[in-house]
Amino acid sequence: MTVGVGDVAPEFTLPGTGGRTYTLSQFKGQTVVVVFYPGDDTPVCTKQLNSYNNELSAFENVGAQVLAISAQDMESHEQFAAKHGFKFPLLADTDKSVANLYGTVGPLGFPRRSVFVVDAQGIIRYAHRAIAGLTFRSVDELVEAVQAAR
Repeated sequence: MTVGVGDVAPEFTLPGTGGRTYTLSQFKGQTVVVVFYPGDDTPVCTKQLNSYNNELSAFENVGAQVLAISAQDMESHEQFAAKHGFKFPLLADTDKSVANLYGTVGPLGFPRRSVFVVDAQGIIRYAHRAIAGLTFRSVDELVEAVQAAR
């Protein structure tokens, strides 16, 4: 069964940039924007994450934490984050176990660009799974989803 709006967000623990481990539950009481992206240093992913990073204050202004998850390893994430100066963590889901929990693995095992807004109580309030992944949700749309989740 695929999780969606109104469901409890699946808990996860993943290694992240900056040498830390991140869990969803550590952000309980705060809205979290969970971004699943296909790959480090790919054109659309780079554009998407730079967009979120450039407008990170918009997320901060509504009290939201951004977490970006993909299947690359930490070495790849650290290089990608350093290259672009991302101020939010990139988490390594190398076995795609978290992506599977959230139903973001598409046909043939390829990750689908997806975004979830998880409210302060851990409930999914917004879910978007892209079919092709050639576009991404805008900061404005996600900030609206965060505001609606409060």
